Amino acid sequence: MEAGPSSSAAMSVARRRRDALAQTLASRRLPEGMAEAGERVPGAVAPEVMPFLRAADEIEPYNPRVAFLCRKYAFKKVQRVDPSSTQRGVRQFKTYMSIKLDQDDTQVLGNDANEIQQFYKKYCASMSHISEKRNFEEMARYYQVAYALYEVLRDVTNNKVDPQVMRCAEMVEENGRHFKNYKYNIIPLNFPGSSEAIVELPEIRDAIDAISDIDGLPMPHMSSIQSQGDKSIRDVIDWLSLAFGFQKSNVENQRENMVLLLANISTRTAGQEGHPLVDTVNELWKKIFGNYKSWCCYLHISSSIMISHDVTEHKKQQLKLLHIGLYLLIWGEASNVRFMPECLCYIFHHMAKQLHDMVDENYFQPPPGFEEEGSFLKNVIEPIFKVLQKEAQKSRGGTAGHSAWRNYDDLNELFWSKKCFTKLKWPWDLSSDFFYQGRSTARKPKTNFVEVRTFLHIFRSFNRMWMFFILAFQAMLIVSWSSSGSLSGITDGTVFRNVLSVFITAALLNFITVTLDIMFTVQAWGSMEWTKIVRYLLKFIVAIAWITILPLTYSSSIKYPSGAGKILNSWIGNWYNESVYNIAIVIYMVPDILAALFFLLPQLQNVMERSNSRVLVLLMWWIQPRLYVGRGMHEDILSILKYFFFWAVLLISKLAFSFYVEISPLIDPTKFILDQQVGNYEWHQIFPFLPRNLGVVITIWAPIVMVYFMDTQIWYAIFSTIFGGVSGALSHVGEIRTLAMLRARFKSIPEAFSKCNATKQREQAFEHRSFFCVWNSFINSLREEDFISDREKDMLMAPSYSNNLSVIQWPPFLLASKVPAAVHMAMNSKEGDEHELIEEVKLDRDRYNAVIECYESLMIILNSLLLDSNDQNIVNDIDRKVTYSMRNKTFLEDFEMAEIGKVSATLAKLLQLLKSEPINDVEERKIVNALQDFMEITTRDFMKDGQSILKDENERKQRFMNLNINMIKEDSWREKFVRLHLLLTMKDSALDVPTNLDARRRITFFANSLFMKMPRAPRVHDMISFSVLTPYYNEEVLYSSHELNRKNEDGISILFYLQKIYPDEWKNFLERIGVEPDNEASIKGRMDDIRLWASYRGQTLARTVRGMMYYRRALELQCYEDMINDQGYGLADLDRAKAARSKAIADIKFTYVVSCQLYGVHKASKDSREKGLYENILNVMLTYPALRIAYIDEKEVQLQNGKIEKQYYSVLVKGDDEEIYRIRLPGKPTEVGEGKPNNQNHAIIFTRGEALQTIDMNQDNYLEEAFKMRNLLEEFLLTHGKSEPTILGVREHIFTGSVSSLAWFMSSQETSFVTIGQRVLANPLKVRLHYGHPDVFDRLFHLTRGGISKASKVINLSEDIFAGFNSTLRRGNVTHHEYIQLGKGRDVGMNQISNFEAKVANGNGEQTLCRDIYRLGHRFDFYRMLSLYFTTVGFYFNSMVAVLTVYVFLYGRLYLVLSGLEKSILQDPNIQNIKPFENALATQSVFQLGMLLVLPMMMEVGLEKGFGRALAEFVIMQLQLAPVFFTFHLGTKTHYYGRTVLHGGAKYRATGRGFVVRHAKFAENYRMYSRSHFVKALELLILLVVYLAYGSSYRSSSLYLYVTVSLWFLVFCWLFAPFVFNPSCFEWHKTVDDWIDWWKWMGNRGGIGLAPEQSWEAWWVSEHDHLRNATIRSLLLEFILSLRFLIYQYGIVYHLHIVHSDKSFLVYALSWLVIAVALVSLKVVSMGREKFVTRFQLVFRILKGIVFLVLIGLLVLLFVGFDLAVADVGASILAFIPTGWFILLIAQLCGPLFRRLIIDPLHLLCCPYGTGGACRGPCCAKFRQRTGAALRKMGPWDSIQEMARMYEYTMGFLIFLPIAVLSWFPFVSEFQTRLLFNQAFSRGLQISRILAGQNGSGTKSD
Repeated sequence: MEAGPSSSAAMSVARRRRDALAQTLASRRLPEGMAEAGERVPGAVAPEVMPFLRAADEIEPYNPRVAFLCRKYAFKKVQRVDPSSTQRGVRQFKTYMSIKLDQDDTQVLGNDANEIQQFYKKYCASMSHISEKRNFEEMARYYQVAYALYEVLRDVTNNKVDPQVMRCAEMVEENGRHFKNYKYNIIPLNFPGSSEAIVELPEIRDAIDAISDIDGLPMPHMSSIQSQGDKSIRDVIDWLSLAFGFQKSNVENQRENMVLLLANISTRTAGQEGHPLVDTVNELWKKIFGNYKSWCCYLHISSSIMISHDVTEHKKQQLKLLHIGLYLLIWGEASNVRFMPECLCYIFHHMAKQLHDMVDENYFQPPPGFEEEGSFLKNVIEPIFKVLQKEAQKSRGGTAGHSAWRNYDDLNELFWSKKCFTKLKWPWDLSSDFFYQGRSTARKPKTNFVEVRTFLHIFRSFNRMWMFFILAFQAMLIVSWSSSGSLSGITDGTVFRNVLSVFITAALLNFITVTLDIMFTVQAWGSMEWTKIVRYLLKFIVAIAWITILPLTYSSSIKYPSGAGKILNSWIGNWYNESVYNIAIVIYMVPDILAALFFLLPQLQNVMERSNSRVLVLLMWWIQPRLYVGRGMHEDILSILKYFFFWAVLLISKLAFSFYVEISPLIDPTKFILDQQVGNYEWHQIFPFLPRNLGVVITIWAPIVMVYFMDTQIWYAIFSTIFGGVSGALSHVGEIRTLAMLRARFKSIPEAFSKCNATKQREQAFEHRSFFCVWNSFINSLREEDFISDREKDMLMAPSYSNNLSVIQWPPFLLASKVPAAVHMAMNSKEGDEHELIEEVKLDRDRYNAVIECYESLMIILNSLLLDSNDQNIVNDIDRKVTYSMRNKTFLEDFEMAEIGKVSATLAKLLQLLKSEPINDVEERKIVNALQDFMEITTRDFMKDGQSILKDENERKQRFMNLNINMIKEDSWREKFVRLHLLLTMKDSALDVPTNLDARRRITFFANSLFMKMPRAPRVHDMISFSVLTPYYNEEVLYSSHELNRKNEDGISILFYLQKIYPDEWKNFLERIGVEPDNEASIKGRMDDIRLWASYRGQTLARTVRGMMYYRRALELQCYEDMINDQGYGLADLDRAKAARSKAIADIKFTYVVSCQLYGVHKASKDSREKGLYENILNVMLTYPALRIAYIDEKEVQLQNGKIEKQYYSVLVKGDDEEIYRIRLPGKPTEVGEGKPNNQNHAIIFTRGEALQTIDMNQDNYLEEAFKMRNLLEEFLLTHGKSEPTILGVREHIFTGSVSSLAWFMSSQETSFVTIGQRVLANPLKVRLHYGHPDVFDRLFHLTRGGISKASKVINLSEDIFAGFNSTLRRGNVTHHEYIQLGKGRDVGMNQISNFEAKVANGNGEQTLCRDIYRLGHRFDFYRMLSLYFTTVGFYFNSMVAVLTVYVFLYGRLYLVLSGLEKSILQDPNIQNIKPFENALATQSVFQLGMLLVLPMMMEVGLEKGFGRALAEFVIMQLQLAPVFFTFHLGTKTHYYGRTVLHGGAKYRATGRGFVVRHAKFAENYRMYSRSHFVKALELLILLVVYLAYGSSYRSSSLYLYVTVSLWFLVFCWLFAPFVFNPSCFEWHKTVDDWIDWWKWMGNRGGIGLAPEQSWEAWWVSEHDHLRNATIRSLLLEFILSLRFLIYQYGIVYHLHIVHSDKSFLVYALSWLVIAVALVSLKVVSMGREKFVTRFQLVFRILKGIVFLVLIGLLVLLFVGFDLAVADVGASILAFIPTGWFILLIAQLCGPLFRRLIIDPLHLLCCPYGTGGACRGPCCAKFRQRTGAALRKMGPWDSIQEMARMYEYTMGFLIFLPIAVLSWFPFVSEFQTRLLFNQAFSRGLQISRILAGQNGSGTKSD
């Protein structure tokens, strides 16, 4: 009966609580009844139609008939635009529009023409009364409605408009001209008479006045102004625009940028009287020109900024503003040249000189060629951009070698030399060698550095580290080899003298380093300064001298030399004095001694390196080549001591472990093996003269040596875990990690909060109010995000409104069960025990305060609720009675305590009614009845003499009838009702509130962070301004309803998946929108809300934008708080001023730009998905007015000569796709380098402020963290170590961890990196860089130094980290802060994760080759260099070494077992104890890098969640096969890192960020992991099988397991991990489908245009793409590595029974006959298929039969005639399979080698332009095509291909067989589902399968 009103009330509440974006989506749909669910206004007609529909919506409440006419006109417009309804959705729109118009067509008195004209006049009259204080957007909306109305009016009246109406229209046109034509971004600078709140801010006014001061500047002639159209000079920016021909949009953009910079900096600087911005301009001037000044000093040239000291302060300020404006205008139009900061310095240098000449001569004359708008772009930027384009073309999309073309760094570094002035001149000398002329593509020399593909870069970049480890190994080996074998043996003179030989090794290593320097830089000598070339040559000569002097002097110190020592001794005569060698060592060590002294004096070293004094430059010349970057990077002494201590302890531990565990145990077995005679070989000995079992020694020591060089990475993992844990504990990380800890410390949080904010010292109540304001906003955001329910929200909320109570009102969850407990105690108390009762209640202070609060709140509510004075008197009498009883301690005597429970229950009933929003008389009557019941029970039952209080009881008049119903509807009172009701009714302790784990995590982290060390936040007005920039390409913005409901083959939709893994959030969501969970129809009707709910749980742009816009929401709220604190505001004034002022301050402090690279393409696209992306982005913009979208627009323009030219623009839009700026670009920016950094770069000009936060599209933010942004930005003003920071690192929370077990593994790994890993990198190691995380950049520092990333093709694939490299090399300082965090999504599926790991490994491979790593490796001190190595490329190199160690170990075992040496050693009777030898065999099994990554994870989880929880998570990880996951990805890192360094092929890999609920086909997994894992795993498998088969006769099985157990685990992981972690992999029907799909893919023949996913042949060819562009060096290395596959055949054939122990080489030679027979048979079959399969099928079958019979005959002959055993057949297979693979590898290498050695030289000779491979002419293309076809015909390519196909069939079958067997057992599939997903989803998946089966829906139909 009563469900109707309450449900409608709930619906109204739900509407108010709807997400803002959901409201936008609904508002942009057609009105209800006009379209189907989800139907929008068609995009094709939206621009024409939407203004009239919006006008109709705006005026409908005032005049429905006019609104109807507006819609009718909109319908007519659609008919005109698309009369045939050809555009998508137009026909449906017309149909529903006509139906709606028919429904709404209501007649009015009079005619429509009069009606609309009368309304128009009234509307115009109302507009004239609009307050001047209305903001720009609101006024623009009024005018837009007026324009639309007038157009409709003219149509309705047939242009017969009343003159009065025409005058109104003219007035609107005149007054609204600015609103119609002028678009602005943040400040309406060009809007005359603007009274916007932002323009009225004093700092904005001062900034505008400052740049508007053009007095004293020479003015242009009137003719030049007239030639520029309506352009007038209003400020210095306009003046510069006319002087140098900048674009209008660039001018407007940089004007606003400059105004905001000045305004924001001025809030923190003190001005002078009459010159308020003097200090502001000086500070901005220093920041902008810091790099330019440094550049001038470096080149020893005079600065072009010439400001005389004699001029007035006013003139100085004007000139400085001119220079600042000039630089910003250059930067704003520089496009890709922004990546070349010193090139910008060069341009500015010359233009500033021209500027000075104009000002100094007081004559305005633009330089020649700069007279027109856009001439700067044409004359200055375009020539440089064309050079970049040419170089990008030479890179052939990144496939050419880095040495073949110049990247951004090469071109920029040309400006580090004075040569650029004579070479390039000004204006540009386009005939210079720098620019390309005509079709010339001749290679030009690199600059300073050449990126060569070789692993030697690892040695060259970190040569000091390798020298240290090599020399330490040599010294430890010498000491261990000595007679004592202990460290004490070094005191022996002979041992010590032998140890001194390490200096000879050091000289040799130094010689290698210098040689590599010359080899790798020789291609750059053409552009290098002669002094650097001389330095390289002198270094080489000195290195040769030392490797000559040290051996000679060392040999002189040996008394009885032998061998080479004797020869050397004879050369040097009778020099037997040992001191000669010692003197040589001292001289050799002088540079290192000086370096050690300078290490302890970092400030002196910084001064010397930064000095541009020619004397100091000459002194430093020998130490390091002089470069513009990398100077003065040394830290302060305290930081140095910290990281020195870290590495000193680590290195001591590592070397001690290596000495005692790795080296010493092997010495005795090695000596014994060397003393034995050469063992009995079981094959033909390859090196018969190899003495003393040297091969065995090398086999044993090789893996040990590799482990020695690799295990420092393990020690780093251990020590970083320890130091990171200690540092985290000292930083208070994890002090509040549970709800119990939160409750215990909650009352101290307001005080901690107060210390973090710059509020004035006030009373405690004020502190609490300020904190509660933030706390409540935080809790509200949790409710909006559906992390908590309504009840939980009420329990967590603190009072929002002041109640003037005597106690502090804490959130109810702290007071849960306190009042019911007190009531229970009172009911059980006895009369006379009042004191005891009160004391018992007071034992719990919270309980006592809760009782007081309840009573005082009740009195306030009753007095406010009752309107009748008599009723109020009764309440007051009761209050006096209670007060009197308490004061006289007679409360128990005056009141019946047994009835207090009844009082509480009736009061709770009353409050329940009060808080449920009554809307009709029935509800009001219930409240009256409940109140009367409460008063009656109180006075009659509870109070012993309460009846006396009720006066005139016998009167008919009813008491408590006259209530203040309006009060009940107010939010402030409703909050009181809810709180009091909770206090009375909460009987549990609320320990589990909130129940959602994410809500708990956020609450505890926020509370904990307030106790961490952070700077005090300033007022919002005074804070550092900042921007957020997000690059976006083509990812999801919002999930569509189709995507959410589309089912996969298991019948699982994304929506179902999300409902199961987030069940509590789904329940909270339905509660928020007012829909019952069982009401399917209502749920389907709220699809907009559901789309958002799902999108906010994915990695979508909508989620990122919502999170970033929390910054603005937080700033507005904090601004409101600041205004309360300011004494100048009264409460009345505050309410009026709040909205406008807080919005204005938020506008100048925060800007958010999303760089949607393809937004323009999506807008024009007809593809449904792309159009949907555009519409969704538009909806997001409409929802968040402060959001800006930047994109690259492409237009085709017809030139005067008739040609069509493509022009590109950087465009900024806002709101309803309103274009603000359009700045032309010199070309397509994304073609010149990597896409993402160029996407960021084109949009960075639209950012504002002094700081810039980079946010990826898969990130999120939280409101409570946004409140701390002010604190974080203050870090820029504090000194951290040597200087103020330039990049602020921020921690992250990985929010995708709950999706699946894989996501959890990835999340845990990433979390440890972004927390404990970054913590250690920043402090103590001081090598934290930028890793693509939500770091905050010093915007002015980086915009003048190359930007926030690098963009060269391929080499800068991991573009983010190069920002860190660049910042550090330019003396920046990167810090890390953990009191603030943002969210980040990670990949959640196996293939997604593998793509991500591959991308990062590719990036690290390219970093290994780059100049930044080389320079940091050489310019850092030794210990920072170690930190850099082990935390960047060293980690990937050591991962590769760990895997290579396995190969070296197993091939060594293969050598020992097949040669028979292992057998002879183990069975040697002279060996009594073989344990050391067994340990030598098994040493490598101890060192597996995979699971050591878990150490930092456990430490961080232990800190933040407790070590018990960390141990539990560790155990669960093992049960969910985490070791399998990490070991598998060790192989991913190794494969892609090694391939990238060796051959290149690095590329951006789109990982996909969706939810993985689909099953990946077997063929897909095979394609992805075949080369990276499967082939390698099968190779290891064969090695293990051979080792087992040929050593089992003499070796114990326990020893074999001991040696190989970890290797079998590695093989299992690499073969089966992709299938273990593949959803539904073990479902039988999926297995069958997978087999059919794979078989079909394998059988498909290749062809033109076939993708690798369609055909095995196409895939096989694409897998070898990396070899096509490989160098000869890398191809030869591949050839050498491939030779390992011949060992199997060579070793196994001598063990066959058929050879009868014959060890002659002829046995091996004859074994190749088998290979030859197999290949000939394959060729015959291949040729037969080609010749006969189409026409002569029978002949082909006969041919195959003959071949088969011949092979069978040969096999029978071998069995009968040559004594072939059955075991020999299996052994032969093991022998010949690797040989066949070797043949395949060689065949793949032959093509590229032949092309490099023969075709390319011929091509170079024949090319008419002499450029060879770089030429793209038609003749060269035909040459390449013909030579390729000839090669294919000449070679046995078809046979090789068929042989490869056979191998692939075999590998696929071997891998598929175990999967098929396991698929027979249903429990395996169920186990896998539980392994991959959480329990709720696993159960839902099983149920859905059952239902699908019952409904007869097969998987294919889904």
